[in-house]
Amino acid sequence: MNKNYKENLKTRNIKETKKRLDIKEYKVKESKELLDYLISNLGFSRNNAKSLLSHHLVAINGAPVSQFNFILSKDDDLIISKRPIKRKERSNLPIIFENDEIIAINKPYGLLSVASDKEKSSTAYRMVMDYLQEKDRKARIYVVHRLDKETSGVLMFVKNEKLKEALQEKRNDIVLKRGYYAVVEGVMSKKEDHIVNYLNMNSLNLMYISSKFDKKAQKCITNYKVIKENKKYSLLDVNIETGRKNQIRVTLGSLNHYVLGDDKYGNPENPLNRLCLHAYNLTFINPLDNKKYDFTAPMPKEFLNLF
Repeated sequence: MNKNYKENLKTRNIKETKKRLDIKEYKVKESKELLDYLISNLGFSRNNAKSLLSHHLVAINGAPVSQFNFILSKDDDLIISKRPIKRKERSNLPIIFENDEIIAINKPYGLLSVASDKEKSSTAYRMVMDYLQEKDRKARIYVVHRLDKETSGVLMFVKNEKLKEALQEKRNDIVLKRGYYAVVEGVMSKKEDHIVNYLNMNSLNLMYISSKFDKKAQKCITNYKVIKENKKYSLLDVNIETGRKNQIRVTLGSLNHYVLGDDKYGNPENPLNRLCLHAYNLTFINPLDNKKYDFTAPMPKEFLNLF
């Protein structure tokens, strides 16, 4: 063990503590204009609230916001920082589709979908907000689904709360396809399968397969088909009928065919230095106008290079 390990750990912990103390977080309790919320709900004077915004010290869900009349939504994370949080130009955002209501991107692996307890700014949400607010300072987006940090592929946000609520309310009826490519270790004995199991979460926030008699467990339906294989790996086309946390990783791992690079649930090889899981398709019906949307993101070339 490195003799400086303990000292480095102390230093890191001090830095992390300081970082946490640099911001205060609030969960938004009602929809309201930002300036009004700072004054009436958080107790800031009008001058102090305006100063926070003009000095770029406020962020919503990790994205910096400075306009007084920005509309907050219930359950937004409102962050007040001691240091300025400024927007960044986003000229190379991997946009798949955009219109007045929807924006979909090909999320890179290693990027969080939304802010977490440990990371507030380096997220897909922040990138898309920065991009949209370059064009319209009043623009905002809403989260309707997420991808794991380690998973790449189609990630969609919507631009108004009415559509967000409609999508969430009718999710099971309107989503037609959620397709993923996964590279797993080993050769699958079944080249195609329909798997129904039940997932629960333990105290470490890890998912595990439980019994259908477990009242807290959620039903999980996964379909896969082998599309390429060699002596070491199998490339799968996976379609999920339910959107549970880590569903594909846990289900395939339970078959002893862990997704390559998945050190969260197993200890498989990691030849590409990334999780080999990619969301290649999202197809759904907009419940407000019944229009069909079909978003795709091409398979990463490195997946095919393994074969």
